[in-house]
Amino acid sequence: MIAQAHAATLAGIDALPVVVEVDLQGGKPDFVLVGLPDKAVQESQDRVRAAIVNSGMDFPFTRLVCNLAPGDVRKEGPSLDLPIAVAVLAAGKQLPHSALEGTMLLGELGLDGMLRPVDGAVNVALMAHSQGFRRLVTPFQNAAEASVAPGLEVYGVRSLTEAVELLNGSLAFTPFEHTFAEGHEARYEVDFSDVKGQAHAVRALEIAAAGGHNVLMTGPPGSGKTMLARRLPTIMPSLTVEEAIEVTRIYSASGKKGGTEGLVWQRPFRSPHHTTSYAAVVGGGKNPKPGEVSLSHLGVLFLDEMPEFDRGVLEALRQPLEDGVVSVSRVTASMEFPAGCILVGAMNPCPCGFKGYPEAKCLGANLCDRYAGRISGPLMDRIDLHITVPRLKPDDLIERPTGEGSEQIRQRVTKAREVQNERFGKAKVNAAMTPKEIQTLVAMDDECREFMRVVTSRLNLSARVFDRLLKVARTIADLAGEPQVNKTHLSEAVQYRGQER
Repeated sequence: MIAQAHAATLAGIDALPVVVEVDLQGGKPDFVLVGLPDKAVQESQDRVRAAIVNSGMDFPFTRLVCNLAPGDVRKEGPSLDLPIAVAVLAAGKQLPHSALEGTMLLGELGLDGMLRPVDGAVNVALMAHSQGFRRLVTPFQNAAEASVAPGLEVYGVRSLTEAVELLNGSLAFTPFEHTFAEGHEARYEVDFSDVKGQAHAVRALEIAAAGGHNVLMTGPPGSGKTMLARRLPTIMPSLTVEEAIEVTRIYSASGKKGGTEGLVWQRPFRSPHHTTSYAAVVGGGKNPKPGEVSLSHLGVLFLDEMPEFDRGVLEALRQPLEDGVVSVSRVTASMEFPAGCILVGAMNPCPCGFKGYPEAKCLGANLCDRYAGRISGPLMDRIDLHITVPRLKPDDLIERPTGEGSEQIRQRVTKAREVQNERFGKAKVNAAMTPKEIQTLVAMDDECREFMRVVTSRLNLSARVFDRLLKVARTIADLAGEPQVNKTHLSEAVQYRGQER
């Protein structure tokens, strides 16, 4: 009789159901594994055999065929160890077949039968819930994140022996109960109260956090660009439960949780080096995985020394910045990864970093033009706020910081985000407004129309930049608690384009 166990495999950040079928046939002892397994899954044969024997159970001394259905989907990773072992035990009549009904299993087995944590537990749990499964059996370390799926009983076990006892009906196990209140408030080690001077840049980052706008900071080395960027997540509103699940899905599937149990509550901050490859930033690979832009979802992607990044990498960011998703196409499949992040770029005014500063000699105008030209015009159009971060004066360096702390700024940002949520009827920021929404929500009077007519003519604005100016003005008005956008809001929005090359 064929025994079946239910499992899952990851395709990008989505979990796909897998049925593990085991058939014991007569003949020479053998373990045949079919169903497009990758190398990690193929090696599970030896792990499963050793784990069963070392757990004091009998491994069938016969020909064993294990099929992973559907056969046209590639199975990846060691998370299929536990369902394969359980299906083998059920085929050998060491487990009742009925115990596997409505149950999904995942987990990597050690040779001693102990379970190790796997990637994508929360993704599997959400898929199991949507497929109507009653319970999920996972390694103990994965139970906290998997338990966020509503209506699904999640059991965390430490070994194959415990999994078998659970499936045999032992009452010693209870479902893991997740409490969303724990750790809801993210804690950061940095704060805007550490910043000296740079009030103009702090104000721009407040606007960026409130409306989800992209930022480019230009300034000499040591002026504080990186320091400012690292503090941007500290003034963004706390993640909601739904947002925390979104972020956790990406990090769990990518294996980037770093041993953290439960949901990820901190706003992501990713800062890839300028030598990082195209696939690592945008996403992709032979078996597509999320890149840095997706790992920054609902957080900040910081590109330090932005002109030093490969031009192909920078140009590939244009579509994610516009649509909030990354589309990765392969011959076998096409995947979409979320990429709703705030892009913060930092660059020097020139290769040497001292253009416009009399105390140091610049390398020359030609080199400066080529350096600035590494960021294309279309990409610059998608960056809403262009600010200069000057070198601090001696008095500013000597005196103690006097600026606001992150908590004070975050309160204003949170209020502005709440206004936007009420306006759109869902969690959406001004930077994501459609052209039709702009016409409705940024109604300009005659004074504003005349002002924008002059600005458009003098700065030779493209249609995209014009719309983005209106989005920034809408955010400034939200921060001020004003229902209508006026000339003052538009004027401040325009000054953030004045630094553009």
